[in-house]
Amino acid sequence: MSKGINKTVYKPVGVVLGLAAGAVAGAVFRQVWKLTAGDGDAPNATDEDRGWGEVLAAAALQGAIFSLVRAAVDRGGAVGVRRLTGHWPD
Repeated sequence: MSKGINKTVYKPVGVVLGLAAGAVAGAVFRQVWKLTAGDGDAPNATDEDRGWGEVLAAAALQGAIFSLVRAAVDRGGAVGVRRLTGHWPD
């Protein structure tokens, strides 16, 4: 399979995996926030009743979880494509 076709084949797979990663990361973040903060809802940046520390901590945790899940899903997708096609997606 040529590299051009390989990119074309992997593009829709990458989009689907990205959407799935976002959904998984959101669910993981909500559960982690419930366990660590004891509160059901993470603060938004515009929540007037929440302090800077809590808002920034929630944002940092959410970003870290999203990045971790996204990297794991992207890597797993690339490995799966290589197993199916014999080529690593670029």
